[in-house]
Amino acid sequence: MSELDLNNVDNMYYDVLKEVGNIGAGNAATALATMLQTKVDMKVPRVELVDFSEMGEALGGEEQIMAGIYLQIEGDLKGSIMFLLEEKSAHELVAHLMGQGERTFEEGEPFDEMEQSALKEIGNIITGSYLNSLSLLTNLKITESVPSLAIDMAEALLSVPAIEFGMLGDKMLLIQTSFSEDTDLNGYFILVPDLPSYTKLLKALGVMQ
Repeated sequence: MSELDLNNVDNMYYDVLKEVGNIGAGNAATALATMLQTKVDMKVPRVELVDFSEMGEALGGEEQIMAGIYLQIEGDLKGSIMFLLEEKSAHELVAHLMGQGERTFEEGEPFDEMEQSALKEIGNIITGSYLNSLSLLTNLKITESVPSLAIDMAEALLSVPAIEFGMLGDKMLLIQTSFSEDTDLNGYFILVPDLPSYTKLLKALGVMQ
């Protein structure tokens, strides 16, 4: 397999990435549990390459309001990673973090500056834990930029990695993360390495010669 074809990636690749994701999720859960002062369980139930045209649907609908934390990746792997949280999940996590307990949220309720800062920190911990696990397993050096946050419809949030993903063809790597403390919450990673980085990643994971 000298030239990478994203349409013919072996299932082993997904299995390995899912395992990496689970390790990262475990690390993130420990860090979040400390922040939230409550038990947090995280797991990665799904890893797949999704056609960009179907990505909005995979996230529950293009018009769904979500919080997106976006980081650039540098080092041995280049590209970007985005962590997306459903609006309700984002509000609940921030409320826990800020000691507000359980409360109801109106759809479209804005996040104030302090809440946005908390969301960035949560996104930073979760993406950092995933990338650290990937780095340890592959021995690749991976660094990430300061996170930026946007709260918008899924379709609008996806336009950011879409600009980069044009280099890759028509597929993006979607990693679903489910985590729970008092309630079950869903989050999603969208990993967009450039093609040379995909090749490096596959070789480092032992999936590609």
